[in-house]
Amino acid sequence: MEAGRTVLEFRDVHTHYGPVHILKGVDLTIHEGQIVCLLGGNASGKTTTLRTILGMVTPTAGEVVIDGEVTNGWRTAAVVARGVSMVPENRRLFKRMTVKENLEIGAYLRADDFTADYERVLEMFPVLKDRLAQRAGTLSGGEQQMVAVGRALMARPRVLLMDEPSMGLAPVLVAQNFDIIRQINEAGTTVFVVEQNANMALSIADYGYVLQTGRIVLSGTGRELLANPEMRQAYLGEVG
Repeated sequence: MEAGRTVLEFRDVHTHYGPVHILKGVDLTIHEGQIVCLLGGNASGKTTTLRTILGMVTPTAGEVVIDGEVTNGWRTAAVVARGVSMVPENRRLFKRMTVKENLEIGAYLRADDFTADYERVLEMFPVLKDRLAQRAGTLSGGEQQMVAVGRALMARPRVLLMDEPSMGLAPVLVAQNFDIIRQINEAGTTVFVVEQNANMALSIADYGYVLQTGRIVLSGTGRELLANPEMRQAYLGEVG
């Protein structure tokens, strides 16, 4: 999709967990229609970035801006109501509830008829049609990921956040998962992907950022980062 106006922005964002300084002056911009990825190793601050967008962490300095409005201090429900939804790390399904119930929970803030979105999710993940009455916890890892993505889409988000979508999946399912991310984007949803699988994320990303110990150390288009020698050596496993 062609990039449009700015839908999400960090302006010199700092966060702390108690005395621990996690994000240290992070600036990033996501435009409407883009797939943007945030890369980095463990403890780099990637998940904290998502939690800050969702209002689960309040910046100690700087601003989070959604659709031109500063959202510091907003509750998560208010951020979701503004059109931001997330597929969390490890999926976080309600495992004793059925697939159908998990999907419907994704629409809990909606007052309108969500039948069309429900049907769209089942069209995207046809295997779930035969699993609707099955408890989510009994599904395979790949099927659970489908439910997690479907649940997030039930909120009809304009911006979809994805935290480590490839984690715990077999390589063939990782490839399928990123194909689905591309399809979601092509259908009109802006996507912000937090990943450790740099090769796969950059292969579909319009733009990418690399986070290291709470600071953005590299940024560029997906193609630029894939070709960057520093990136290739540090994050893509190549020896220079």
